[in-house]
Amino acid sequence: MINKKDDSKVRSFWERNEASNGILLSETLKKYAVSVFRGILLFGMCFMIIQPIINKIAVSFMAERDLYDTTIIMIPKHFSLNNWKIATYLLNYKKTLFNTLWVSCFVSVIQVFMCSLVGYGFARFKFPLKRFWFFCVILVIVIPPQTISTSLFLHFRYFDFFGKTINLRGSIIPYVMMCFGCMGLKNGLYIFMIRQYFKGFPVELEEAAYVDGCGPFKTFFQIMLPGAKPIITSCFLFSFVWQWTDSFYSNLFLGKVQLLSIQLSGIIDKFAVYLSKLSGVSVVAPIGYSNAILSTGVLLAILPLIILYVFCQRFFVESIASTGVKM
Repeated sequence: MINKKDDSKVRSFWERNEASNGILLSETLKKYAVSVFRGILLFGMCFMIIQPIINKIAVSFMAERDLYDTTIIMIPKHFSLNNWKIATYLLNYKKTLFNTLWVSCFVSVIQVFMCSLVGYGFARFKFPLKRFWFFCVILVIVIPPQTISTSLFLHFRYFDFFGKTINLRGSIIPYVMMCFGCMGLKNGLYIFMIRQYFKGFPVELEEAAYVDGCGPFKTFFQIMLPGAKPIITSCFLFSFVWQWTDSFYSNLFLGKVQLLSIQLSGIIDKFAVYLSKLSGVSVVAPIGYSNAILSTGVLLAILPLIILYVFCQRFFVESIASTGVKM
């Protein structure tokens, strides 16, 4: 039975379309065509991003014989957790996870604190060569850190401490020194984001604080910093994630500290040694099986980040929307 309201809507649509000489129908078709095209495009982009992770999840639960079965694409015939057990053992997962967690948290706190001070200074104060120094911040964003890797290696390998040469490599001290100097991983980006956020703050807040007798530092810590929680949180999360997955600075400075990024880079070689110990003779790890262990190791490495994203995704929207470009 046709609803009278729906029938009247259809009639009114065609009547309005006839009155507009067909323009209403063509515009409606265009609108739906654009919506369908946008939906297909977004679905394709999301699938391209998620599909590699789905493949890794499928491979991680496959037994070795399933890896070489051409009839298996996504769903394993012989479900197995053996890959997860081997990858956990090869990564020394408990110790490595704890080391990665405390290093990432420690480094991120230092980076965000120092970048907040510098970003606030660029947003509110005038000082000599301000534009030049901000141009240097942009260079830190643009120029990849690999270009200065040789200089960093030589500087910290033969660190001059009051005339005495000290080798600081293999410890977290060089990285902490770089973070305090705002030259750590992605520090230029954090300075830029925080600077843009503070430029959106009303100047009257600081003027009122100065009238009440607050100095610049007291104003920053008691007035400005509490109001910048969204951008501070986002920069901390960005810093945490990038430090978690970083292999450049980790290999350069923290080679003796077991981190997930370092352990993951050598998991295939460790797997070959593991198979040799099991068989009692030197063997070459099969390529397919090695890739399955590597995929499982990658999932173990990114699993904490996925959990972090689930709980913290709402903090990103407000801060990123508030960092409009103000020069």
